Amino acid sequence: MEEPKRTIAYLCPKCKQSVVVEETVFRLAAAPISIPCPCGGSVLKVEMEADHVDLTVPCLYCEEDHHIRCSAHAFLHERALAFSCKATGLDTCYVGEEGAVFRALRRLETAAAQITEQAQEAGAFLNEAVMTEVLGELKDIAARNSISCTCGSREYKVKIQYSAVELICADCGAKLRLPAATDEDLEDLCCCYTLKIGGREA
Repeated sequence: MEEPKRTIAYLCPKCKQSVVVEETVFRLAAAPISIPCPCGGSVLKVEMEADHVDLTVPCLYCEEDHHIRCSAHAFLHERALAFSCKATGLDTCYVGEEGAVFRALRRLETAAAQITEQAQEAGAFLNEAVMTEVLGELKDIAARNSISCTCGSREYKVKIQYSAVELICADCGAKLRLPAATDEDLEDLCCCYTLKIGGREA
């Protein structure tokens, strides 16, 4: 039987290219690993403990390393995990199954390309038109009383970021992050009749 594997991907802040590797679960658990960009300008580090994983992720947007901790179970078994930059709300790293990671990475590359083409203005959104449409779609979904949390609550807060909108349950604090940077982000939301904080529904 083929040994389980995890695909890990990030964008190098130095050369702006994607770095993607596939590692076996055994190797990830055996010892800390480093994933350098071929350009030599950045390194992603992974260190697995018994119950959690520590990652050091280079960030294309703020050009600082992000130190992230997640559960070992999620790191090894989730279909796709996304880790984002707190300053911009944009994803910086993906871990999971190969197909899911590559799909997410393509969308991230599109968003990152727009950042390099535009100067980021204080208070502005990465894509003003998409953000406006996403907020409009959210308003329509909310008007149908179709936003709820897995805990059962229908009370939530809305946090608008540079390239995403975050719904936060007022009772349990669970979050649902909705990217709002590309046309694909808008199309995905338009396909959702309801939204479940803690997991998206159709």
